[in-house]
Amino acid sequence: MKELTKDFTDQLYTDFESNAKYRAVENAATTNGLLKAVTSRVARGLYEPTFSIDLTKDAVANQKASGRCWMFAAMNTFRHKVIKAYSLDDHFEFSQAYPFFWDKYEKANWFFTQLIAHPDMDDRRLKFLLATPQQDGGQWDMITAIFTKYGLVPKDVYKESAASENSHELNQYLNKLLRQGAEKLQAASDKEATKQALLKDVFNLLAASLGLPPKTFEWSYRDKKGENFTRFSGTPQDFFKTFVATDLDNYVSVINAPTADKPFNKSYTVEFLGNVVGDKGVKHLNLPMTRFKELAVKQLQSGETVWFGCDVSQESDRSGRLILDAFDFPAALDFGFTQTKASRLDYGESLMTHAMVLAGVDLDAAGQPRKWKVENSWGDENGVKGYYVASDAWMDEYTYQIVVRKDLLTPDELAAYEAEPQQLLPWDPMGALA
Repeated sequence: MKELTKDFTDQLYTDFESNAKYRAVENAATTNGLLKAVTSRVARGLYEPTFSIDLTKDAVANQKASGRCWMFAAMNTFRHKVIKAYSLDDHFEFSQAYPFFWDKYEKANWFFTQLIAHPDMDDRRLKFLLATPQQDGGQWDMITAIFTKYGLVPKDVYKESAASENSHELNQYLNKLLRQGAEKLQAASDKEATKQALLKDVFNLLAASLGLPPKTFEWSYRDKKGENFTRFSGTPQDFFKTFVATDLDNYVSVINAPTADKPFNKSYTVEFLGNVVGDKGVKHLNLPMTRFKELAVKQLQSGETVWFGCDVSQESDRSGRLILDAFDFPAALDFGFTQTKASRLDYGESLMTHAMVLAGVDLDAAGQPRKWKVENSWGDENGVKGYYVASDAWMDEYTYQIVVRKDLLTPDELAAYEAEPQQLLPWDPMGALA
């Protein structure tokens, strides 16, 4: 093992000090920040927010200081349909706090159930579960499990709370309760009875923090023109069936994970990934990127937006443009970032961090995508009133998951999806959103 010598470091110091370009970058970066100093003006100007297929301009939602992007994205895909079908104001939203409550309740039961069902799990798996017993994130199949079991309500019926808009405090004390519960479960002779007692504490914490969710409710609205008045009365499950009216089993998760451990045209699941015990579980179909994007385009062409998962922090500064070469490190500092999509996944450089909605696409004369319209859930201050532009090249590199209708798949793809999935390790990047 060789230490860093003074001579080596002195040479690096001299080389930087004598390079006028580096000193100019140093002045710019120390004053304005690194990314602002190396931002490419030319690259940022190439992607205007105009699209040949543009499905919605509805007002965007805001998840605030919470990790509920996967919920927001799912509800946004339904929201656009409901706004259009019932001529609602474009600010209409489903309650995001409502599935948030039930997801945390179900995740607590999931956590305790895994500990009971796997008493002899190895230390790494146990430490993985205890590191984060639950958190805000999740997957498409997990949110559909919540919709199926608990339904939905309008935002006016179950509003945001301090804990839903800023979830750090709730997560801290809920995880404290769950880890304490794990210790109690280990010592308990009647583990199911102990679990039920623990879940009572969980429910009370959630109800105090988020508010008791409604079992039944009334909700009324007028259409945009103010002509037609409608009143709904029923359960959240009734509301979902009446207004969303979507068969969730008709949708499948498609991923693009070009790593050696995940051959294409096969299905995958992730160990310990889930929320509702007894549901169908999480499953992905891995396809090449060309086919992956073709499916997304087909769904957009049919008039339906697309839920998708990506690594939003890559090549992004919240300006509203997700593009490669946004930051010109080669020109500024004579190095670039050259890892492939597969190697970034393998070496921990990239993984799914955020879910959003594909709300449009710009196709060239040959029908190939040039850029994509992205509906985010960070409010309307970024991008164009909350809508982003992603270059097609950025999509290739940093998008990992879409949700599309089954009828868009070929028979072979559908058979591959429905086959028994290969189980991935709990810490696999394809489970990262959760």
